[in-house]
Amino acid sequence: MRRLPREPFRSLPRPRHQQAAWNLLLMSFLLLGSLLLMTRAQAAEPGGPAGDSARLEQVAREFLQPSVASALGQSTEMPLRAEVLVGALDSRLRLAPCARVEPHLPAGTRLWGRARVGLRCVDGPTRWNVFLPVTVKAWGPAWVLKRPVPAGELLTQEDAELAEVDWAEQSASVLANPALWVGQQSAYALQPGQPLRQHMVRATQAFSAGSQVRVTQSGAGFQVVVTGQALSSGLIGQATRVRLPSGKVVTGLVRDGQTVELAL
Repeated sequence: MRRLPREPFRSLPRPRHQQAAWNLLLMSFLLLGSLLLMTRAQAAEPGGPAGDSARLEQVAREFLQPSVASALGQSTEMPLRAEVLVGALDSRLRLAPCARVEPHLPAGTRLWGRARVGLRCVDGPTRWNVFLPVTVKAWGPAWVLKRPVPAGELLTQEDAELAEVDWAEQSASVLANPALWVGQQSAYALQPGQPLRQHMVRATQAFSAGSQVRVTQSGAGFQVVVTGQALSSGLIGQATRVRLPSGKVVTGLVRDGQTVELAL
């Protein structure tokens, strides 16, 4: 018996409705895979409830407000108006989800001008610790120059006027009391609009070492005045040593060009 040659197997074409169903199922699987990948990526980024950058900034702000108010109250005698500007986290950071974030200040941090606040995850699958840049402003009255002042010139009350400035813009202390700068020399050339700060003035030399000076001491209903010899140069507003005629050495405050005042 002669066998007929076999023909190669040929798949029968699918009906159109079956092909459409197959394509739809395949697209569903691809879409589901894409959604899973996006969910994993979002869990690694600061976009969830615990890693959202806006939420972290709010945590830092709520922590800083009372801390700044307390710090300003302890560091200055004059009441200052605090303003806290919170920066943004590095956009390249990828933070794991965290149920509880704890703010803290790095060791040695002073809440004055540019600073940092730490944010650490204390309840999450992955512990992390990041730092957020902040700027602390302290607004208050200060004496601002009205005219240019050459280096070495004596400052007078008419050279400045009161204005509100940011005390924390520089680390040098603001000279809020006119007694701290009136009659002092400008340490360098000063410009209009500059708030007067500690490093901008220097004491005027009233006398040199070896000069004869008046030494005064006052109390309730009496004043004693003697002449002594200055053992060091005298700067107005600063302490100096004087030898009295009896040979005793005393320390007093230089009040003017020839007077040293002793405290009781």
